[in-house]
Amino acid sequence: MDYMQEIGRTAKETSSKVQFLKQTQKNEGLCSVARELQMQTPFLLRENAKDVARVKEEGMKPAMIDRLLLTDQRIHAMADGLEQIAKLKDPIGETVSMEVRPNGLQIGKRRVPLGVVGIIYESRPNVTADAFGLCFKTGNVAILRGGSDAIRSNKAIIKVIRDGLKKEQLPQDAVLLVENTDRDVATQMMRMNEYIDVLIPRGGKGLIANVVENSTVPVIETGTGNCHIYVDASADLDMAVSIIDNAKTQRMGVCNACESLVVHEEIAPVAIPAIERLRQKQVEVRADDRACQIQEGMTRAGEEDWGMEYLDAVISLKVVSGIEEAISHINRYNTGHSESIITRDYASALKFLDEIDAAAVYVNASTRFTDGHEFGFGAEIGISTQKLHARGPMGLEALTTTKYIIFGNGQIRP
Repeated sequence: MDYMQEIGRTAKETSSKVQFLKQTQKNEGLCSVARELQMQTPFLLRENAKDVARVKEEGMKPAMIDRLLLTDQRIHAMADGLEQIAKLKDPIGETVSMEVRPNGLQIGKRRVPLGVVGIIYESRPNVTADAFGLCFKTGNVAILRGGSDAIRSNKAIIKVIRDGLKKEQLPQDAVLLVENTDRDVATQMMRMNEYIDVLIPRGGKGLIANVVENSTVPVIETGTGNCHIYVDASADLDMAVSIIDNAKTQRMGVCNACESLVVHEEIAPVAIPAIERLRQKQVEVRADDRACQIQEGMTRAGEEDWGMEYLDAVISLKVVSGIEEAISHINRYNTGHSESIITRDYASALKFLDEIDAAAVYVNASTRFTDGHEFGFGAEIGISTQKLHARGPMGLEALTTTKYIIFGNGQIRP
């Protein structure tokens, strides 16, 4: 039996044990792992430092290095996320609905685990802990395949997770790491219908497209984030500048960072000079002709800029005639992730909420809040930009399915 077949077989066998764990067992396991993350922080930092040193030598961009980097604070956040998941209501076994048919049959739906969840992801080692936590709470086994740039970090985190589970005498194979980072192995994982019930890609456009196009396992697509902020004519300018600064510069290498600005022409003469704060932070602004006439020193945008997820210190800027053009532009170029309007006009806010096609639509707030932790999910398995099964930050319920349960008292079909 080859490498991936062995992992798949182990996952499937373990699934029959994990799905029947009691709520108290799952919560104790999550808390045990959280404690291990805290206790073994020095070990995690040492292993992560090896990954970071290697990618720096290879010339990785600073924003991408930031995605890879672990710190005391980030490890604490990983542990805190697991503890939050433990406190959340367990959806498994919940009866979603129950109706009585005219013939007396009681037909209902019960929430159950998906089974084995495969996740292919890049760079961010915190995904390893988040994915385990959400899968474990929902009675799923996780097969994780991270990128080669984070392999030492991921192996270290998996070791710590399994240590925590072992202390509670829980199945350590509830989480399995694909340590072979060859692309051929990832392709094999995409074809493991016999063992994997759903596959979730997290990463850049290329990774996601590859999984969607080549997987024979059902895929939940987590899209890239070309997120827009539209500054309406009635916007509070100080609020707009603060939100734009946060959405773009708080962390540039994440999918919910703002990549595109759209500004109403009436406020553009004062709004565009006001976003000088971005350029003070070395953010390159790629602007259309109208914006470049208002403010010198910006780069002229090309057509490719409007649909670009930069994940870097770059942002596009377009001036529009009004909210209709803003909505049209955003819906044409967005990736269905997160969009925000800054306005004091109630009608404009409602129109934006109604007509923007995205998983998360904001009024007067930063797109950086599109996150499972911020939404109260404890963590997230990814942010789905598709419309089937799940959309937006995917928490516990997104990792479940339902089965019909039917109670009768002797009914037969005539």
